[in-house]
Amino acid sequence: MEIKEITLEELDTEKFIAEKLEEISSIVGDGLAINALSGGVDSSVVTMLGHRALGDRFKSYFIDNALMREGEPEYIVSLFKDLGVMVGLVDAEKTFFDALKGITDPEEKREAITRSFYRDIFAKLVKEAGAKYLLQGTNYTDIEETVAGIKRQHNIIEQLGIDPEEMFGYKILEPLIQLRKSSIREVAKAVGLPEEIYNRPPFPGPALATRVIGEITPERVRILRRATKIVEEELSNIGAFQYLAILHNDKVTGIREGKRDYGLQIEVRCWESIDAKIGSPTRLAYDVLDRLAERITTEVSGVVSVTYNITKKPPSTIEAI
Repeated sequence: MEIKEITLEELDTEKFIAEKLEEISSIVGDGLAINALSGGVDSSVVTMLGHRALGDRFKSYFIDNALMREGEPEYIVSLFKDLGVMVGLVDAEKTFFDALKGITDPEEKREAITRSFYRDIFAKLVKEAGAKYLLQGTNYTDIEETVAGIKRQHNIIEQLGIDPEEMFGYKILEPLIQLRKSSIREVAKAVGLPEEIYNRPPFPGPALATRVIGEITPERVRILRRATKIVEEELSNIGAFQYLAILHNDKVTGIREGKRDYGLQIEVRCWESIDAKIGSPTRLAYDVLDRLAERITTEVSGVVSVTYNITKKPPSTIEAI
């Protein structure tokens, strides 16, 4: 089935919300639906739509895969509790690290994460809850990049010819599939999400796994999580579309206290974009870059080099993997 994009200029937010509430309610009927809330704007909007459309027949979960930002699970669960949405916290660290062990190829990582989410985690939650539907925040850019063969997004299932009901035991509903990020932010405002959510920089579903080049281990994620916190603290007020840290695989030579220190390299990316379809690196002031390098090499154990990406999308992509 061909998906027709609703552009930002065409979007009538109130009409769109009303149609999606009716659509969700009609499809689910008297049944139950669940979703996985990551805290990003896409999944947050879907959570609010599911809650409004279904009430007690909707259950939301935060899947703690140990790949998220520092303190993220507790922060998001608490924030949505204040919005009147109870979110269950699922400990899935072992499931994800076991699935990713020894894998270095980017597409194999994405496949391992997809299997872990849909087969190992969601299938169990659906069965336990007695639900038959999974709501998720797939957006138009996710579809576009996957179908074009640029990179497979972890949440693309039916568009690749996979029948989730046959394979996993549930149907998938994607209320935002016609929208890009800029439009989803407008819907987020209209459904009552706070600015700290609707203006959040995009964060990938596979989380920090998309920012570790090479094997993903608890220690390497810990290093990247700390670098990510610094990057977000330093760049949160510059108004960029997205900013992130990437942990490279190869070590590089550095110097500490007059001696060779063979250590890690962090790459910083900061983007200007509207819909993530194209992007340009933010022209950060050198004193900002200098502060980033100083903090990361001082505060993140083992890092001896910090670089800044200056390549547009395309040919680069916003995320590294």
